[in-house]
Amino acid sequence: MKRTYILLLLCLSLLPILWHLGIHPSQPAATAIQPNNPTRNILLIPLDGRPPCRQFVMDAGTIAGYNVITPPSELQDYYSAPGDTAGMRQWLSQNLPQHEAAIIAIDQLLYGGLLAAREKEATPAQQDELINFLRQLHAENPDKPLLAFSILPRQTPQDTIDGYQEKKDLLAYSRLKGRQAAGLPIDDEELHRLEAAISPESMQKYLQHFAENEALNRQLIALVKEGVLNQLVLGQDDGEEYSIPNIEKSHLWAYIQQEGLPEEKAVITHGADEIALSMLAAYQNERLGYQPQIYIAYNHPQTANTIMPYMAVDMAATAREKIALLHGQEAFSPDDADFILYLSANDYEKGTVCTRNTSVNEIKNYLDQAKHVALVDLSKHFTAQETLLPLLIDKKTPLNSLTAYAGWNTASNAIGTATASASLYTSAQKNAYDPNEAMGIAASNIKFLQNRILEDYFYLKEDIDTINHTIKKAGYRNTADLDLEHNWRWANHMLQQSMNKHLQTYKQTQAFRAPAIIRTNQGDFTLTITDMTIDLSFPWPRTFEIYLETIPFLSVSPAPLES
Repeated sequence: MKRTYILLLLCLSLLPILWHLGIHPSQPAATAIQPNNPTRNILLIPLDGRPPCRQFVMDAGTIAGYNVITPPSELQDYYSAPGDTAGMRQWLSQNLPQHEAAIIAIDQLLYGGLLAAREKEATPAQQDELINFLRQLHAENPDKPLLAFSILPRQTPQDTIDGYQEKKDLLAYSRLKGRQAAGLPIDDEELHRLEAAISPESMQKYLQHFAENEALNRQLIALVKEGVLNQLVLGQDDGEEYSIPNIEKSHLWAYIQQEGLPEEKAVITHGADEIALSMLAAYQNERLGYQPQIYIAYNHPQTANTIMPYMAVDMAATAREKIALLHGQEAFSPDDADFILYLSANDYEKGTVCTRNTSVNEIKNYLDQAKHVALVDLSKHFTAQETLLPLLIDKKTPLNSLTAYAGWNTASNAIGTATASASLYTSAQKNAYDPNEAMGIAASNIKFLQNRILEDYFYLKEDIDTINHTIKKAGYRNTADLDLEHNWRWANHMLQQSMNKHLQTYKQTQAFRAPAIIRTNQGDFTLTITDMTIDLSFPWPRTFEIYLETIPFLSVSPAPLES
């Protein structure tokens, strides 16, 4: 009787399994898959130590098999403390012979980082010393490409200029001078009033900053003509449509044309933090002879002509210059494209938010057709309610099927990041030599994709305001200069708690768990994230950006046959 009872229980326990097998045909077992293994080594002198300027390049480089090597932390800048420029140059000289190329931030080598470049001055002798160093570096390594970039000063006055009103007057003066230089009518009385109100010392310091930078960039342009630099990219930091930085930019553009340099050798683009990543993708494309065909899709007819915050040009112009920087071309239809650059820039005030469902359906349709989609998910007011991602999750969109996602800071930052990472992925897959490499490329891409989703949406659109409000409510007023021993640690604890809560909820969504069907020249397969953890903290004592690395656990299985 006891044996009969045990057999009955065993049969009952097997019923759910038998029922499951009856309605779910057996599939080959999934196996674990690891990210791509880098085989090419390239040096990076980052613009500064923030993750967008350093870690993004290292992580995205892995997609295409690059081991991006940066200077040791003791040489790197740390927030307001500039980097060791002499040590950085020595490190570059010692390491370049063993590596295939170098991407070099001029602001790091001359000033010690972007923040230092905004405040410090470089004498003509210091500029000449840097130019001579670059010549010597090329002479000692003539077969190593030197890819340099330099950032034009933003129009915001330096912190060394005191006084709220004087800074406000300088901004107004910059806008009027920009309009005047563009041949537009201005209020002459207001211009004269501002010139009288601004102290001669502050005016001289402000204008000299642009003059010094223009002189430096002219020498760098000359190095391109000499063949010392293989490429020079001049980036325009936070700007507006009419300003003194645009005057400097027009001077430099005229000088590049005067010197007869090819467009791909000397480039002027908007943005700063994302430029090193774009240059890595451009280097990859030039090396492989790859010209990505990119179709630009917009969430709304107004988006193409929208000028987003801190930008001097509209979305369409920004996208086209980032495509050109990659040596890419704009495709005329999605069917002719290597990937689709989907630009979303929603604004409650303009009523574009009501079209989000249409945008989600368009993206899902592209993914259903196995098209590569690089989604730029921007918000005019930097809020979650203006972005597409919440609706993509609600609509169970297979997020890991996206080729790229970006939605951080300015339009140039996000568009540059999305186009560069998508280009690295598509070029790498076209040149994968076996199925294992194709799987590793896809795994690395999903890791970078999830990094961007968690930071650009969950942190920057949901958590940062809450953390800042909590810190201020406790009496700490400056979230851009935290106390390393007290509220910085507290802020890190809040960050880790909140983001891990987001992750636990996000991991349960069908959008996250949906398998990604990857179709490559080396065969088709399906990647599924079985679990994911995150490591995160504030890299500098401020809440503006975070260090975030996901660790996705992936399994691979055969892809379903195309219908």
